[in-house]
Amino acid sequence: MPYGASVDTSLPVAEPTTPASISLSEALRFWLKLGFISFGGPAGQIALMHEELVERRRWISERRFLHALNYCMLLPGPEAQQLATYIGWLMHRTWGGILAGGLFVLPSLFIIMGLSWLYMAHGDVPVVAGIFYGIKPAVTALVVQAAYRVGSRTLRNGWLWGIAIAAFVAIFALSVPFPLIVAVAAMAGYAGGRLKPEAFSGAGAHGKLNASAPASSAVIDDNTPTPPHARFSWGHLVKVCVTFVAIWTVALGLLAAVYGFDAVLVQMGWFFTKAALMTFGGAYAVLPYVYQGAVDQFQWLTAPQSMDGLALGETTPGPLIMVVSFVAYVGGWTKAIFGEDSLALGGAVAATVVTFFTFLPSFFFILLGGPFIESTHGNLKFTAPLTAITAAVVGVIANLAVFFAYHVLWPNGVAGRFDWTSLLLGLAAAVALIRYKIGVVPVIAAAGLLGLLVRMV
Repeated sequence: MPYGASVDTSLPVAEPTTPASISLSEALRFWLKLGFISFGGPAGQIALMHEELVERRRWISERRFLHALNYCMLLPGPEAQQLATYIGWLMHRTWGGILAGGLFVLPSLFIIMGLSWLYMAHGDVPVVAGIFYGIKPAVTALVVQAAYRVGSRTLRNGWLWGIAIAAFVAIFALSVPFPLIVAVAAMAGYAGGRLKPEAFSGAGAHGKLNASAPASSAVIDDNTPTPPHARFSWGHLVKVCVTFVAIWTVALGLLAAVYGFDAVLVQMGWFFTKAALMTFGGAYAVLPYVYQGAVDQFQWLTAPQSMDGLALGETTPGPLIMVVSFVAYVGGWTKAIFGEDSLALGGAVAATVVTFFTFLPSFFFILLGGPFIESTHGNLKFTAPLTAITAAVVGVIANLAVFFAYHVLWPNGVAGRFDWTSLLLGLAAAVALIRYKIGVVPVIAAAGLLGLLVRMV
């Protein structure tokens, strides 16, 4: 191969021709591998897919990748998993998308179930209890970091600050349901976009990806025609709607027929379907809604257990929203849905059911909207409502930080003693995360070890 001055030596040397078409088996091996190594939250997962699929393997061009990403960022649900589903669908039709999105999640589900069993079966062992004592303040710092990260990107003017503060007051002081906050924020954004468009212009969350980068030869490049299965038609739209409504109805109906309408599994299926439709702005945005229901309403787990679950979600591969699998496992175990002799089985079934209902809408949105998005290879820009929703999310995440901090610093209520050790651990974790940009996994691991040392001393 001739070497020219334009060759980027930081990438593997490759022939400047379009790669051969990718077989489904080869794609599935990659999606499975991705499911095991997708640490770092949505930004890290998207960056990893970009490096692998655009730069190294050249399965899709930069602009087509960003076009798909822009759509996924508009949707409720985990955008990285939806992006994998979209690309899998574009390359290998419906089953390619379902398998790509499923393999992105399945490794995390099995890992979460294993760790959840260890937590429930041996969580009271002094060593395990000590580790989680140190992890809880670090988790509080993680939520503070999330509010800071989203806020610094979103709250660019007084209008958006006002929406964030109003959302915080609404959920903290007035206990307004999260879906209502999202709806009001969207309406405020729509009105603001018409009256003050410059204040509600969208802000990209993934600026490191360069939309103006030159197109390289790829299996799906800038000029590759839309494949027949990805072309929009009203018949396809109706078929997808009917199919997914039928799947959801049959799944929930079977649970109700077998266990009764008031059964825990039916409550979980319905509740987490609603939660899946509320995940605008990332997993941290919907966690307050999940914890309101799981802790306060249904009492599937306690507030300290919810913090431990977030720590497990942060330190395992896959979407952060997989923390709902931990919530469900603990709920299935606590409620002994299959009896006291089958606690682990109850937890595993609950986690599986909740994972199904949480991710079903993600597949629906991709298979429904993908053909329309493929028909418009331009810049897809979301308008003011999403900006306003994201601003409201900052206030909601701040409320979650207050919620966690209260249970960490006053473990026995405000009438009990103040835990100064937890405060110091939380501050140290916050400094490490925000000031020194240390990764989540090292911070949580160090906090766990420090917690263990404190308990041993």
